[in-house]
Amino acid sequence: MTKDDHYQTLQVAETATQSEIKQAYRKLAKQFHPDRQTQASGHERISRINAAYEVLGDPALRSTYDRHRRVQRAGFTSEQHLDNRVERTVRSQESYQRRRHASQAADAELADWLRHVYNPVDRFIAQILNPLKGELRALSADPFDDELMESFQTYLEDCRTTLEKAQGRFQSMPNPANAAGVAASLYHCLNQIEDGIEEMERYTTCYEETYLHTGQELFRISSQLRREAKGKLKAVA
Repeated sequence: MTKDDHYQTLQVAETATQSEIKQAYRKLAKQFHPDRQTQASGHERISRINAAYEVLGDPALRSTYDRHRRVQRAGFTSEQHLDNRVERTVRSQESYQRRRHASQAADAELADWLRHVYNPVDRFIAQILNPLKGELRALSADPFDDELMESFQTYLEDCRTTLEKAQGRFQSMPNPANAAGVAASLYHCLNQIEDGIEEMERYTTCYEETYLHTGQELFRISSQLRREAKGKLKAVA
């Protein structure tokens, strides 16, 4: 407590009732009454007692006094200082809530995009890329066999149909900002697949193996881009 603390002056607890404060004041007033004091210190003491009771004896003044004491105990120099601290705290909490809501909205947007775009497109890509090795192995038995070539052409037709589905799904919804890198890798992956299909379709018309090898390389690049998209997704999901 401070030197001029009114509760200390009246020798009462902070939780004292108004009746207890009044009783303490009467006791001290009698003890330090000027008629009983000959020293200046006694007169100073009764002045402090009167000042303390003037505040604590009035419930409204006491309430204001208690509020000031709490402010000072909290380490603030004034109520304005406390108000400023409270205002900063409120602003900080509001800023946190805005960031939290923005983060939740971004998470929801990403989840929606993954469900409606990324996951279906990734499945379509797998349906195109995964059978290639087996199809080429079958064709290599005899590239000039009509049935084997027809089977390979059917595979390429299926690839183009699946690619169109993937492209349509990819364009059905804009990607969230935090998934821009993922979307970019998917976009380039689909482009490489399209170019690869075209190269291998050329091979079926002229049997020029350069087209077949180029198509294989483009599919290999698209596989790499697919893995790249998955890696980027782990960083944001």
